[in-house]
Amino acid sequence: MAGTMSAVQYDRYGGGAQGLKHVEVPIPSPKKGEVLIRMEATSINQVDWKFQKGVARPVMPRKFPFVSGFDLAGEVVEVGAGVTEFKAGDKVIAFNFPKGGGLAEYAVASASLTVARPPEVSAAQGACLPMAAVTALRSLQAAGVTLDDPAAGGARKNVLVTAASGGVGHFAVQLARLGGHRVTATCGARNLGLVRDKLGADEALDYGTPEGAALRSPSGRKYDAVVHCAPAAGVPWSVFRRALADAGGKVVDITPGFAAAVTAILQMATFSKKRLVPLIVTPTKEDMELVVGLVKQGRLAAVIDSSYPLSRAEEGWARSMSGHATGKVVVEMGGSE
Repeated sequence: MAGTMSAVQYDRYGGGAQGLKHVEVPIPSPKKGEVLIRMEATSINQVDWKFQKGVARPVMPRKFPFVSGFDLAGEVVEVGAGVTEFKAGDKVIAFNFPKGGGLAEYAVASASLTVARPPEVSAAQGACLPMAAVTALRSLQAAGVTLDDPAAGGARKNVLVTAASGGVGHFAVQLARLGGHRVTATCGARNLGLVRDKLGADEALDYGTPEGAALRSPSGRKYDAVVHCAPAAGVPWSVFRRALADAGGKVVDITPGFAAAVTAILQMATFSKKRLVPLIVTPTKEDMELVVGLVKQGRLAAVIDSSYPLSRAEEGWARSMSGHATGKVVVEMGGSE
């Protein structure tokens, strides 16, 4: 497909939202095994601006200039050689990591990480799922928390989710509740109602209080599993250790830093019952189909903090960087100015 398209890119490390540039670039062509998608929506994840900051240099981005946006939702307009499961006109959701490309009018993605988007799932909702919802799902699985109903023989667990009103956390609360588990969640004071009433947490803690900082359950329960979505340096291991069940428990850290990696290695060496598990997620097609299916059924929903047109993508970038977004920040290609 010849022609040019609007895109938003950055050409160096640093710069934040001001470092983003609006450009006209050639529309990419799908290679073997790829699909070309006319973009309808993408979401901004923490990794987008963390990579811009240089946390993964020189690995990510692999080269400049770089068009970010790893969650893609839109319509297939062309398929590469060997692609048989999709055709022009299909509505899809895709995960395109590490290549990105979502902050543009068109993007290519591997067909192996592209799934159908049913009409019950909007493009904006769909764009929130690949990275955040799948990370929440994998985090729970890594902590030994299943989505199986306890009535069907699954074990009911006490689960803690930190930063529960954030992009990953708000999905983790919902998924844990779907499995029938008891969920305690931490968040800022302004989101306590959302986390309890909309997401379904049994207990909600304000992290700004002494009880919240200590992860102390109002009912006195200890946790079998923790999905830790707050900044890696925010909670020392000693606090988790006191909060975990005496029989053992796992803390799955979705933003692992050096200290988390060292702690995990030491625990493995000493066969500790209480474990910290640093998690790096690569979604699979099966994961994506599972979370899309839950949204289609009305059992899972993305909370969208704010939405911006492509022409104002830098505002969405800044909103995500602020740390104050509740749920997900979305950029919609056909969004109103």
